[in-house]
Amino acid sequence: MTRHRRFALGLAVVAIPLALALLGPLFAGAPGPRATSFTLGDGHWFGTDFVGRDVRRQVLLGGRTVVVTALAATALAYLVAVPVALASALTRLRWLEDLLMRPLDVLLAVPSLLLILLVAAVLSPGAVGLALLVALVNVPDAARIVRAAAGEAAARPAVEALRMQGETRWRIAVGYVGRSALRTLAADAGIRLTGVLYLVSTAAFLGVGVAPDAADWAVMVDRNRTGLLVQPWAVVVPALLIVALTMGTNLLFDAALEKKERRP
Repeated sequence: MTRHRRFALGLAVVAIPLALALLGPLFAGAPGPRATSFTLGDGHWFGTDFVGRDVRRQVLLGGRTVVVTALAATALAYLVAVPVALASALTRLRWLEDLLMRPLDVLLAVPSLLLILLVAAVLSPGAVGLALLVALVNVPDAARIVRAAAGEAAARPAVEALRMQGETRWRIAVGYVGRSALRTLAADAGIRLTGVLYLVSTAAFLGVGVAPDAADWAVMVDRNRTGLLVQPWAVVVPALLIVALTMGTNLLFDAALEKKERRP
């Protein structure tokens, strides 16, 4: 498959869940009377969920928290990881590099989901807290990847030449070293966003960051799974939307990076 077809396929796959997540609440309408649990038909396109709510309306409302939380967590992770990685790559002080990177290594040793569950058991975070937690557990890995790419660029003679010319640290860090690591950062971003979507969905599935009866795709999968054989649409539709979102994101990033690498 050519990169253009891969990009078009990724765009088509991700467009539906993304459009539902961002625009769905505008078309959800007012909640109607609740029907009998797991009812099919009676004007409900996909039936009703475990408490009699219209599945179609829940799907329209349930994507925004997943998408916004995942995007916010990914952006926050890089806002912390990139400056730390660049500072570590450019410093000539070993103790400063250890001070920046060793605490992240310790955090990296703790399983991400376990850390989220432990903190959630104490603090009971909401959607904002969940985004911060997911960002926190992604900072160490993101910083290590960016540090590896930036370290190679920081060791080049060009950096020493820029220092001798009196260039500012900001210009060296962002204009040269950061730019050299941009391709690696872009490749990592596609994989990381997919992992963050998985982590956010899993946390919501376990009841972290959202209410047990919230209009959320992951919560819908969890709460309706007991009636899967009776009313499968309440589980299948949100699950397929989460899968499409992650697959489409990966295809888009792969196609974009392949196009950049083949450019003469």
